[in-house]
Order: sequence, then C-alpha cells, then structure tokens
Amino acid sequence: MKERLVILMAALCLAGNVMAAEGNWLVRGRAVHLDMRTKSDPTSGPLAGVLSADTIAIGDEWIPEVDISYFLGKNLALELILTYPQKHNVTINALGIGGIGSFKHLPPTLLLQYHFLPDGQFRPYVGVGINYTRFSSVSLNVAGVGRFDLENSSVGGALQAGVDVKLRGAWYLNFDVKKIYIRTDLLLGGAKVSTLKPDPVAIGVGLGYRF
Repeated sequence: MKERLVILMAALCLAGNVMAAEGNWLVRGRAVHLDMRTKSDPTSGPLAGVLSADTIAIGDEWIPEVDISYFLGKNLALELILTYPQKHNVTINALGIGGIGSFKHLPPTLLLQYHFLPDGQFRPYVGVGINYTRFSSVSLNVAGVGRFDLENSSVGGALQAGVDVKLRGAWYLNFDVKKIYIRTDLLLGGAKVSTLKPDPVAIGVGLGYRF
C-alpha cells in the first residue's frame, strides 16, 4: 500500500510539472513607436554641394507589430518580428523646402534572444539579429529639381532589450526596445545623390501568449 501511495504521489508530481511546463511558442502583439534617428550624407552627383549632412529627415510613426518567438531551450529563443508596409513622410530641413513626399517600408527582423530569468515573474532578455527592409510606394518630389527614388532594399543589424512580465495563466505583459540599422541611397534620375540612414529606435509595449 505504501509503495502504491509513493508511486501515486510521484505520478501526481510529474503530472503537475508537465501541466506547469510552458510551451516553446510565444506570440506577442505590440504597439511600437518608431523614433527615426535619421542621418543623411551631403548631396553629391547632380546635387553636389546643395544640401549639407543630416538635412533630410524621416518622420516618426506609431505602428502595430506582431512577433513570433520559438524557445530553443530555457534561455535561448528565436524571434521573428513582422508588420505591414509603413508610410513615412520625408522633409528637407534646408533652403525652405519642407515636405517632399513619402515612402513605405516593410522591415521584418529576425533576432536571437537570451532570457536571463526564464522561470521568474519578471523575465528580462536581450537580442541581436538581422533586419531586411523593403522600400515601396516612393513618392518624393522637389519642384524645379525632379522626382527622387530610393534603393529597393536594405540589410542591417538589430539590437534588442526587453522584459516579459508574467500575468495570469499563459499571458505576459511585454516592454521592448530595439535599435534597427537601415540604409538606402537617395536617387535622382537614377544617379545617387545621398545616402539615408533612418536607424529607428523602436519602443514597444504589448501582450504575449505562450503555448
């Protein structure tokens, strides 16, 4: 009888551990503010000497974001960050030019994360990865100069820090900051006239569900 009780207790403990174990998948939805830290080179080629450095600005935006994480173990996870093409306004802060139009960009990012306290209520993490940005719907024009275009795509690095706060059940509150490195050439008549580095800081808050 004692042996049966011991076996039963062991089975219950094992079952409890299995039920308490968290799944490998974590899906989050975030509201993200893109703080565009744009740098631009002095204009060259057809516009050599016209604009000095950092006179082209890309507007900040709030965007929705969905990310899917897969835990490779307790501490390591891969995170894929997704959204839909986002519209940004472009301004030239020189010569009284002002707004010159807009473009859209799609910036999926893949990160490898390290989670410091995977069993705690507060679960900080850091990440490093790669970003691919696709530019589209470019509509940039300066009267008397012409229409501008952007190089189609950019590949750059990404850094991340954040924390998941465990709520009830499988739900988490998430705070996240990313630095994303993006660059593209500004073209006039097919000729490069400057290089833009939007390099946004993405500050996000959202909810996650692990299964």
